[in-house]
Amino acid sequence: MGLMPDGPAPMEAPYAEEGPGPGIFRAEPGDPLRRLEAQQQPSSRAERWRTGRRGCAVLGALGLLAGASLGSWLLVLYLWPAASQPVPGNLQDEEMTLNCSEDSGEEALQPSLPRAVSFRINTEDFFLEVQVRARPGWLLVCHEGWSSALGVRICRSLGHLRLTHDKAVNLSDIRLNSSREFAQLSPRLEGLLEEVWQPRDSCTSGQIVSLKCSECGARPLASRIVGGQAVAPGRWPWQASVALGSRHTCGGSVLAPRWVVTAAHCVHSFRLSRLSSWRVHVGLVSHSTVRPHQGALVERIIAHPLYSAQTHDYDVALLQLRTPLHFSDTVGAVCLPAEDQDFPRGSQCWVSGWGHTDPSHTHSSDMLQDTMVPLLSTQLCNSSCVYSGALTPRMLCAGYLDGRADACQGDSGGPLVCLDGGTWRLVGVVSWGHGCAEPNHPGVYAKIAEFLDWIHDTTQVD
Repeated sequence: MGLMPDGPAPMEAPYAEEGPGPGIFRAEPGDPLRRLEAQQQPSSRAERWRTGRRGCAVLGALGLLAGASLGSWLLVLYLWPAASQPVPGNLQDEEMTLNCSEDSGEEALQPSLPRAVSFRINTEDFFLEVQVRARPGWLLVCHEGWSSALGVRICRSLGHLRLTHDKAVNLSDIRLNSSREFAQLSPRLEGLLEEVWQPRDSCTSGQIVSLKCSECGARPLASRIVGGQAVAPGRWPWQASVALGSRHTCGGSVLAPRWVVTAAHCVHSFRLSRLSSWRVHVGLVSHSTVRPHQGALVERIIAHPLYSAQTHDYDVALLQLRTPLHFSDTVGAVCLPAEDQDFPRGSQCWVSGWGHTDPSHTHSSDMLQDTMVPLLSTQLCNSSCVYSGALTPRMLCAGYLDGRADACQGDSGGPLVCLDGGTWRLVGVVSWGHGCAEPNHPGVYAKIAEFLDWIHDTTQVD
């Protein structure tokens, strides 16, 4: 994809093409402050400079010479010790080498406290387990006080879109270790707080909760994948191609059989197009295999109501399909981030798509491509030598400061996924950037963790 090789690329403007065309995510938000500053330079200042420049010419030249000499000496003094040390190729050192001012609005990262309550579902028998901060072990959940509404909240907190089913299981029907402990919901209380769960040696009802959430984040064919840049079927089963007419426009990610998430700017440009012209292709590796009138029809396009075409803030949209997708080894859903989950700087994540593969933007890839990109800190990406404060809290950035690989035109709306244990989670949606694979201009993505409530509320109608 615009899993671009290293090399310079021109900066694109959003929606530069007329009519359906490759979705362009590498659009740089405008810089109104600089434009305004340039427009407000008073003409009288230039006249004053011309009047006094002769008197200051000699002094200015001497001052510049002295300043350059002093600056060169300080630069050598500053850089010499670092240059004498070996340079390991890790991300931390790569970020440290940038000597540029940080955005003053960025808050320092605070150490995260362990969550008061954590949940997990046993993958073998789907028993729900809870862990409270005061006790290190995992406790089975007694069925007393249980409700399906609580099951929905727990599934969502674990990154699933749906509760599939929940039921009571008799303890007499299963074999448990005699040392297993339980947790019971407090009477008249309901929620995910620590105070709600009371440790018990047994369950009064003799029943525990079995909970199943919607399936996501698995790659059934992953073990059969071998190396290479082109992607084999089933490697990214949630990858979707969003097409307008017969032409690939943007990427997308399957969240559920009837829901696909993409970038808002992908649909904003063509918002006056007929709904019947949009199609979503899944389980696809090569576009050359697509036949006319194939693909799932789109029933609704829902861009985030706060999306800004100027800054690309809130750059997410949901597509509701007319008929549900059939999940298989090559078609499946990606998980959302778990509640309060934070993937740290340096996490090795993957971006995939059919976007441009060369800096000249002359041809897109017929085959699905992917590349690994590390997450970068927002503080770094908002620094003066990268994006100068253009990233909002709804954005994150990933890639390489040397521009070795990146997403590009046609990759917009596609997935940035990170592995969490054995589960793949949708961390970002390809959004914007300055050129493709340009040094000091990594890719910028819509941060899915900031849209969880909106995604759940919107898809609830299904």
